[in-house]
Amino acid sequence: MEAEKVGIYLYGIIRHSGPIEFGPIGIGSRSDMVYGINYKDICAVVSNSAVMRYEARRVNLTAHQLTLEEVMKTFCVLPIRFSTISASYDKAKIVKILEKEYDKFSDLLTKMDGKKELGLKVMANEEPIFKFILEKNSDIRILKEKLAKLDPEKAHYQLMKIGEMVEKALIRENSNFNDIIMDLLTPLAEEVKTNDKYGERMILNAAFLIKNENEAEFDKAINALDEQYGNLLSFKYVGTLPPYNFVNLVINTQEA
Repeated sequence: MEAEKVGIYLYGIIRHSGPIEFGPIGIGSRSDMVYGINYKDICAVVSNSAVMRYEARRVNLTAHQLTLEEVMKTFCVLPIRFSTISASYDKAKIVKILEKEYDKFSDLLTKMDGKKELGLKVMANEEPIFKFILEKNSDIRILKEKLAKLDPEKAHYQLMKIGEMVEKALIRENSNFNDIIMDLLTPLAEEVKTNDKYGERMILNAAFLIKNENEAEFDKAINALDEQYGNLLSFKYVGTLPPYNFVNLVINTQEA
């Protein structure tokens, strides 16, 4: 039986010199030790791994992220793209990558030091937001009350018109709430990345790069928004995250 080919899986880059280990938390089912490979004062966080392409399944993505989160307990980390693996167990190849990209990695580590990514998703609560729209838009409310007295079959097209009016009003209100939220939070962040929204009720899907010393003020702002709009909106606030939205290193291990 042919022996399993072993390579080196890369998770991220940190500022560190000398040996370091993070425990047997490597991706896959082998419980490989996560350790560092150094060049000067920067270090690639890696583990041994079977040479394979890891599918973007929850179990693999979670293992990759949990490793980065463990590293983040102590270090600022530059995340490397998921499933980056050297096809041979040759630490010299990793050192060569670090040497080649030293200035880039060092500058990014300096830029990201003392900062963290916080994620925020905001959804409109279905029943309260539609009630809010009816209260705010008298034309929709009056037409709806008028049609409630008619035979549903006769009112079919008018009901379709109400649906269109409500949809337009929802888009308008979503945009208004988005502006309110971003106007409050953006000044507290070093950078902001807005991501794709899904579903008509999603108002915001964003990542914020925050200085550590500003986190308490950012938390306070989120709490104030939740207190003011919590009956209409749901806030899903996540942190601390590896800064995927602001740094996601793509490394070609074949060129090393």
